[in-house]
Amino acid sequence: MSETLYPLHTALSLAASGMPVLPLRRGKVPFGNCPACADNACGGRPNMKTPGPCRCPGVCHAWAAATTDPAVIVSPPWAAAWQRAVCVGYHPGGAGLTVVDLDDAEAIGWARGCLPATRTVPTTRGEHWIYRGAMTSHNAVRPGVDIKSTMAYARYLGPGTGHLVDLPDAVRALAVKKPSPARPTPPAVAVPSRAGEWECPHRTPTYLERGIAMAEQRITRTRSAVHATVYGTFLAVLSTHGRCGCLTETHVARLFAAAQAKGETARHCTDAWTNARTTLGL
Repeated sequence: MSETLYPLHTALSLAASGMPVLPLRRGKVPFGNCPACADNACGGRPNMKTPGPCRCPGVCHAWAAATTDPAVIVSPPWAAAWQRAVCVGYHPGGAGLTVVDLDDAEAIGWARGCLPATRTVPTTRGEHWIYRGAMTSHNAVRPGVDIKSTMAYARYLGPGTGHLVDLPDAVRALAVKKPSPARPTPPAVAVPSRAGEWECPHRTPTYLERGIAMAEQRITRTRSAVHATVYGTFLAVLSTHGRCGCLTETHVARLFAAAQAKGETARHCTDAWTNARTTLGL
């Protein structure tokens, strides 16, 4: 039975085997969030670390909606999605699996020379190599290679061939990225004082400390539009404290740490900080 022609039947069969599933629409992408969940207005599920939707019964939050519950899969909110679905997606990490997505012949050749053979599924342009064991998902770990496991979804393309083997250290090592010397943590903001402004214009050191603490709090409390919030917060801090030279590397590191705790990468933090400085002419 074809998973393309009968996605609901395939989904129920996979769910019965313990595979969390979700419908995918044209373009092999999840269905969009409902109005109540748009832009993560609902806050998502606590920690967003295990499969399953928030309190919304619809097909929301992509991989996080994946479920093995047949009652949910055939429920009215999902039924309309299955009627429009073109294929079945699944959450590998939720099933204790990792998919090494090989996008072209060169990537496949690399895998054959460097990774242990395991269950293999042909894709449109390459292959999925599936291993037993979950890990953090990462894209572009090397040319033509993505890792799909926790907090990600993969397209179900059939049972494949070969036997599952345990996730090798060679795959886990792909996700360990060395720090890039080209993008170090920004140094302290030091702007030459203008004539007659040799002293910090702020009333007391407490004023600066309060400002940094409030900035950290603003980032930490945001529930949506994290990129915009981080940039806006950096801009606000620099507009107040960026011209007197009182910001230190410790202050900057605190702001970056708050942003990264919300899912921002070090690169995004650096870019946002640089863009804010450029906007202010610092």
